[in-house]
Amino acid sequence: MLKAMAIFLSLRRAARLQLALLLGAGSEILIGGQAVLEGVMMRAPHSFAVAVRAPNGTLHTTRDKLVRPTERHAFWGWPVLRGLAVLGQAMVLGTKALRYSAAALEAGDAGPTPEVAEKAAAAGTTAAIVFSLLFFIAFYKFLPLLAATALQHRFPVLGGRIAFNLTDGLIRMALFLLFISGLGLFADIRRVYEFHGAEHKVVFNYESGEALTPMNARRFSKHHPRCGTSFMLVIMLIAMVTYAFLPATHFWSRLLSRIALLPLIAGVSFEIIRYAARHGRSFFALLARPGMWLQRITTREPDDEQLACAILALETAMALERAQGGELVVA
Repeated sequence: MLKAMAIFLSLRRAARLQLALLLGAGSEILIGGQAVLEGVMMRAPHSFAVAVRAPNGTLHTTRDKLVRPTERHAFWGWPVLRGLAVLGQAMVLGTKALRYSAAALEAGDAGPTPEVAEKAAAAGTTAAIVFSLLFFIAFYKFLPLLAATALQHRFPVLGGRIAFNLTDGLIRMALFLLFISGLGLFADIRRVYEFHGAEHKVVFNYESGEALTPMNARRFSKHHPRCGTSFMLVIMLIAMVTYAFLPATHFWSRLLSRIALLPLIAGVSFEIIRYAARHGRSFFALLARPGMWLQRITTREPDDEQLACAILALETAMALERAQGGELVVA
């Protein structure tokens, strides 16, 4: 019983990290964010901050500096590669933000000490990211391929490339929908979805140029085109088309080719989301629109306290940005 409970808790932690990455921003942008446990992480070009609300209503924050991938190496600004750089940084930030929020809630009303906060942000980041990637491959690559292969054996008509990969892709999307919908059954994840809505509204509020207040933020949409939900769905659509051209016909060769092509597909998907965000009437914007529809699942209407938490996270990140000499203007 204890072993089963430990496995369940480990899988739930992995699911939380997957969800945190899913709810993050899908591009290297001026201002973006991510929902965490009872809070929000907001980032500026060279800083990020996390605000978490304790059970007694007190807000706890942490912040740190950021270096954009393109400032480390210019080639990370090249098309396709920039998507991998942004995704990699988002995974690191997402892990740190999620760990801080968990530490803040565990510490209670007093909040975590600076030492505890720093340890929570740094501890196990690489291991958590590796575990998350393995979870992603197992859940979105191995399981759909296994199910599609079993169906192919039962129904030979699915043996063609197009039919097989269409089946594989539809199973993958079904698992994705079950994942994000199923997590919403947990009370703490429903709260994360509300903070996700708060993050989107506050980002829209900032981009509008209006004063950052819960009253102003409440008027904006909780669906944002740069959301990671859109990013994930575009990845799945691009993957479905790409896999249809692969000559692999056996289970393991198909699986290995899917894993090998994942960076390329992620990079191309990033470019599509980036283009769609800048050209709202383009064909690619239509391709990204189903991701906007899925945000009906991954976002919920926040209350004023959740909006205030998101605003505090953004203002804390902006204050550090200004302290470094940065100027934040609406793009």
